Amino acid sequence: MTDKISAEDLQSVARELQIIRNQIQTLANQINEYAVTLEALSNQDVNRSVFRSFGNLLLEVDDRESLIKEINEAKSTIENHLTILSEKEESTRKSYEEMVQAFEME
Repeated sequence: MTDKISAEDLQSVARELQIIRNQIQTLANQINEYAVTLEALSNQDVNRSVFRSFGNLLLEVDDRESLIKEINEAKSTIENHLTILSEKEESTRKSYEEMVQAFEME
């Protein structure tokens, strides 16, 4: 980094890193919710009804397998996004560490 690093630059990258970490936590929570939902569906008697909320309505699901597939796809999408975000976090953290070193050397 050839430009002079300011305290504001460090604070900006630190804020970005915190935002990324918050997003990672949110995605991890969503993945856990999907996993719990899938486990509950797999443990429920197939003769019992399953319901899904749509806005303020709770509607019975006709095709349980389709619902499970949809939940798995949503979970997979979030897992992929989490992977990308984790890579961004790593890159941002390295940049931050380099900036801190450059700032301390000034």
